[in-house]
Amino acid sequence: MIQTIAFYLFAVFVIASAVMVITARNPVHSVLWLILAFFNAAGLMVLVGAEFIAMLLVIVYVGAVAVLFLFVVMMLDIDIAELRAGFIRNFPLGVAIALVLLAELVLGIGAYRAGEIVLGTPGVDAAPAVSASNTAAIGAVMFSQYLFLFEAAGVVLLIAMVGAIVLTHRAPKTVRGHQNIDRQVRRSPAEATVMRNPAVGEGVEL
Repeated sequence: MIQTIAFYLFAVFVIASAVMVITARNPVHSVLWLILAFFNAAGLMVLVGAEFIAMLLVIVYVGAVAVLFLFVVMMLDIDIAELRAGFIRNFPLGVAIALVLLAELVLGIGAYRAGEIVLGTPGVDAAPAVSASNTAAIGAVMFSQYLFLFEAAGVVLLIAMVGAIVLTHRAPKTVRGHQNIDRQVRRSPAEATVMRNPAVGEGVEL
């Protein structure tokens, strides 16, 4: 019974959060609703016994969304003072959402301890159930049969990260009067001093 209640609760909040992501006018609010949708989707994954996918949703997606939130604040000219002014106005809503998340967390833990939801009856040719969790099973398969593909994906992500750094790197602008230490160290004595022998009354040519 508790699994069914938790399923409908998480499903309703996932759909409602997804609608708010689309309809929110403020991009920061849209990202916050997206984080709420990810948390509820992780709760659905826990209910079906896929705790590995649930942790991926929380760690990878929510962590990436937090970085995206920082990029939105830095790249879009958002008035921080206006956001702080609206903090007190939206404080009751924030407390209500926090209480809902707390209730979902308690309900999800209780539903997980009660047992996962059986989605269907396995057939005759179904694979036998393993005693290990799906996290251990995925790790055993990933680092045995798909080890080369896993390492190749890591190399591709590393190349993408280095490429992004190279593309966004900008050479420092040369400021007038900037001291070039390397050029000063490498100069020869002939370049360091110039001897002038001006005629009397003619001055010095700069």
